[in-house]
Amino acid sequence: MELAERIAELERQLEARNQEVAVLKAALESLEAEVERLRREQSKHSGNSGKPPSSDTLTQRSEQQQERLSRAERRRRARAKAKKLMGEQPKRRPGKQPGGPGANLAQVAGPDRIVDHRPDRCGGCGGGLADAEVVATERRQVFDLPKRRLEVTEHRAESRRCSCGRTTKAPFPPEARASATYGPLVRAVGVYLLAGQHIPVARAAALLAQVCGAPVSTGWLAGLTTEAAGGLEGFLAVLRAQLAAEDVLHADETGARISGARHWFHVACTDLLTLLDCHEKRGAEAFEDMAVLPFFSGVLVSDGWRSYWSYDACEHALCCAHLLRDLAAVAQVDRYQRWADDMADLLVEAKKAVEAALAAEEAGLSARQLKALRTRYTRIVKAGYAAVPEGHRAGSYDRDAYNLLRRFDTQRADICRYWANPAVSFDNNAADRDLRMVKLQQKVSGCFRTMAGAKAFCAVRSYLHTARKHGLAHLDVLNQLFQGNPWTPEPAGPAP
Repeated sequence: MELAERIAELERQLEARNQEVAVLKAALESLEAEVERLRREQSKHSGNSGKPPSSDTLTQRSEQQQERLSRAERRRRARAKAKKLMGEQPKRRPGKQPGGPGANLAQVAGPDRIVDHRPDRCGGCGGGLADAEVVATERRQVFDLPKRRLEVTEHRAESRRCSCGRTTKAPFPPEARASATYGPLVRAVGVYLLAGQHIPVARAAALLAQVCGAPVSTGWLAGLTTEAAGGLEGFLAVLRAQLAAEDVLHADETGARISGARHWFHVACTDLLTLLDCHEKRGAEAFEDMAVLPFFSGVLVSDGWRSYWSYDACEHALCCAHLLRDLAAVAQVDRYQRWADDMADLLVEAKKAVEAALAAEEAGLSARQLKALRTRYTRIVKAGYAAVPEGHRAGSYDRDAYNLLRRFDTQRADICRYWANPAVSFDNNAADRDLRMVKLQQKVSGCFRTMAGAKAFCAVRSYLHTARKHGLAHLDVLNQLFQGNPWTPEPAGPAP
């Protein structure tokens, strides 16, 4: 009897101990998951995630530099070995090549002003040289800014009475909008400083006063961007229509604060066109308001944001620069490093192969090259599935690796579209570059004060970006705008 009671007591203690072990095991798993999550967050930087380079620590920057040097050295050795086997000449060094044309400040044939300098006395005997023979003349030209002063133009509108008795008054030009007002060039310089160079209003006003002799007020200057945007309705309509008709389009978005709340700035661009806009939403509502993607039927290059895939009328291409960062993050785990590095190498090699084909004036990769690349791609995906374990905890490296592998498997046509269509870019850097000025403006000013001001900034930046891509000077097109004749891009001609 005592033995049975003792056994029962031990069984109860064992059961209690098992329950305690189960609780501790669950707590341990939770802590391990939390540690892994924190380790993953700590290891993220601009090289393996979408974080900006400004957020990298000194240690992370040093590690990235070492990794880049290591990869660059491996690739350099591989290229040198291949070139040696093929008997190719080494690649030329960057910079000006021997015998190439240089660039320097050159004299002009018709200077604005000529100043003659004559010696008055001989450097030997000291005699006068007023009537001496001129035997040689050496020219040197000094390029400088004109004296800072405003040029005042008075416009006089006459009123004349016809023989019929009616009096008709001549109209004033658009820039003569008041009895005394600053002209289009002063306004153009003001907008260029604010929206083109992102200089704060007070400093821009000081610059105009000191350098240009135009003592403008900060209030007047602050309203110039909105005034400029008011004259761009026709330009923006033309820009939207041309973007929607393009064959390849880049799109991206970034967050910024407007009136203290988070909003989203969107861009749709090509090599010659840029449209910026802002909206309180990140997805479809913003795209509809922007009025480009709903009418686009070409190839849309973007990141993995799912809202872009809601448009079925166009084909899609994923930004491989984003994918390379994701692969770099997955490669931090040893069991995933092989397939992740192999896939990254394949993407880069395919890019170089396309560039080489275009440099050789070929239409693109041959059918044989495409077949070889696709075979390697499939083999790497299979190797990735073999490396991914069965279970995947949410927020773990395994889950990230599996999700990335699934993307490479299910979206391979979008990832590899640049292989068969050389017009499609390898990355989405064009959109990133056009959005960069939004982040710079926020960095300078802290945030955008009003939605109307942010919209005006987007309109003016769209105008300036597009003009620059066409090789036009910002001041010239802004001067045209304030003269009431804004520049608009000509529609692209048919492909050759």
